[in-house]
Amino acid sequence: MNTPEGDFNELIIKEFELTSPDADAPSEEALFEMLCDRISYLIEHNMEYLMSLLYRNDVLERKIYDALSPMNPEPANIALAKLVMERQRQRLATKKQYGSQRSDEVDEDLRW
Repeated sequence: MNTPEGDFNELIIKEFELTSPDADAPSEEALFEMLCDRISYLIEHNMEYLMSLLYRNDVLERKIYDALSPMNPEPANIALAKLVMERQRQRLATKKQYGSQRSDEVDEDLRW
């Protein structure tokens, strides 16, 4: 699973301790459902740990509180799962961007 999609799935599965019923990597929809279920469980049983996971995954505190707000029309677990997936996509895009730039820099250094 060295594709960006594989990295994306692996990161979320590992960080949120998800288990997939399939031997194969879950689809993005299945991953989202698993993440929603896990977040729902953590909201009910271990909110402190959930907050720790969200901070560790660099989800902005303001967005977390917006997702948890009673004014938010979406259920909290769905809103938080969307934030986690959005943030992981951003992290992978940044990693890809800077990873390719470093490769270019290394190639230039080797030309000298």
